[in-house]
Amino acid sequence: MTAYAAPLTDMRFVLDEVADLAGIAKLPGYEEATSDLADAVLEEAGKLAAEVLAPLNHSGDQEGAAFENGVVRTARGFREAYAQYVESGWNALPFDPDYGGQGLPWTLATVVQEMWNSANMSFALCPLLTQGAVELLQAHGSPEQKDLWLPKMISGEWTGTMNLTEPQAGSDVGALTTRAEPRDDHYLITGQKVFITYGEHDLADNIVHMVLARTPGAPAGTKGISLFLVPKVLVNEDGSLGPHNDLRCVSIEHKLGIKASPTAVLAFGDSGGAVGTLIGEENRGMAYMFTMMNNARLAVGVQGLAIAERAYQQALAYARERSQSAAVGAKDPTPVKIVNHPDVRRMLLTMKSQIEAMRALIYVTAAALDRAKREPDEAARARAQTTADLLIPVAKAWSTDLGCEIASLGVQVHGGMGFIEEAGAAQHYRDARIAPIYEGTNGIQALDLLGRKLLRDDGAGMAALLDEMRATLADLETLKGKEITALRGALGEGILTLEAAGDYLLETGKQEIAEAAAGATPYLRIFGTVAGGWLLAKGAAAAARRLAEGAGDPGFLQAKLATGRFYAENVMPQVAGLTMQVITGAGSTLALDEALL
Repeated sequence: MTAYAAPLTDMRFVLDEVADLAGIAKLPGYEEATSDLADAVLEEAGKLAAEVLAPLNHSGDQEGAAFENGVVRTARGFREAYAQYVESGWNALPFDPDYGGQGLPWTLATVVQEMWNSANMSFALCPLLTQGAVELLQAHGSPEQKDLWLPKMISGEWTGTMNLTEPQAGSDVGALTTRAEPRDDHYLITGQKVFITYGEHDLADNIVHMVLARTPGAPAGTKGISLFLVPKVLVNEDGSLGPHNDLRCVSIEHKLGIKASPTAVLAFGDSGGAVGTLIGEENRGMAYMFTMMNNARLAVGVQGLAIAERAYQQALAYARERSQSAAVGAKDPTPVKIVNHPDVRRMLLTMKSQIEAMRALIYVTAAALDRAKREPDEAARARAQTTADLLIPVAKAWSTDLGCEIASLGVQVHGGMGFIEEAGAAQHYRDARIAPIYEGTNGIQALDLLGRKLLRDDGAGMAALLDEMRATLADLETLKGKEITALRGALGEGILTLEAAGDYLLETGKQEIAEAAAGATPYLRIFGTVAGGWLLAKGAAAAARRLAEGAGDPGFLQAKLATGRFYAENVMPQVAGLTMQVITGAGSTLALDEALL
């Protein structure tokens, strides 16, 4: 497995020219996010990712997490790496300074998340869930809960989890049966939860579980679910650790990938009930949990981007080293590096262009979340929140689907060696495969985009986003060059296609929701592909202007233009076929009786 180097130049370019970090740094509370500070943060994060986390990726995959007599031990080196992560303050980056956070924008924290996940996805899952739990508690916890739990969770000294899934209740969360019986100032939790990422481990002294459960007499389905904070170890009023709570790890899963990340089965209440405290009000647990789920969904989208970047770096290094066959059309029979072969070049550019499109979409989504929190004007906050809500399912599903496809291309670039575990490419492929499944399968993301986003506001949020895309299209009219021309043509067609597909689903969804649902996944793919093209076009326009001004590395800027052109000519044409799936594919999808499948 090759080393990892954070793509700092591209990260900074996207932050500056597409996500507008400078504008975010003008928002109240984010003034410290200066360009110099961002450079320092990214530089230091890149060092930790490359020098500490990445070297543990392959060994962690080989060793995995171990479970023995109820105890989970992480792979060698993980405890020391996590201690260094906490000591350096990385977990606190985007959180409230009143509880020990650094108060920096989520946009910047998202870039750092990409590094952790590229370097070592199994490791990065621990802080990913902790940060989501912190977001939840900041938004919905009582003052007492915040005072007691947030400082240690924000520092990373204690970690957090999300406990939704049960053996009989996966995507259908409303089927859960875990019980919560009121007792004085707390509740006693009984039941079992499965697929709990870092539900048990040896990295921290305490684990704070966010647990969905039902109180007596609660309504059926999701309307009767409440949310509870249930720690592994009870905490005294002075903040010191008390006795172990009534919960235990039953086992950990044996998985296709992310083998160094312990995925636990947890039992609550073997001896009468685990002590938990109610977050917010009874029967509003799903509403509260969506705060954590949205945070985690964007973070999982980051994983798709991150694993794709790691697979690309490895494939590119191999293609530059491996000699095989003469150059196509050459008289000289001497074997050349395979990076010179047209089909290998096509695969590498397919990887590179889509990675850059994903990076832009994810950073822009994070920027929208920052604006939704900090814009002084209420209307501006509302617009930003609408944009974030619209983009999160796309960032999650499109990016994780591409993460699998790009990791697969990475194996293909290696040829036969890619199929051999020793080479390392296969691990990226295996690790990537979980991301389209957890935090809401990608089919659920597509239904969310259709039902909760497109149909709920009758397409108003989508119309506003299309207007932003058209503004970029108009900007391209002022620039010249074959790359700009290609992007302008592809983006113009893409906008029309995305709008037509959305209009069809809006009309169909009002009459035949099942038919609209059958087209939801290809619609999300259209959305992601066109949005990626839009943001690559914004980047290309900035690169063209920088070149004209003589500002920046000309090689990097020319590569941005060339990569954008490749995306326009090789990726954007896919949306035409996907539109036919949306508009005409539902009938055949639903026609065949299930008995004949």
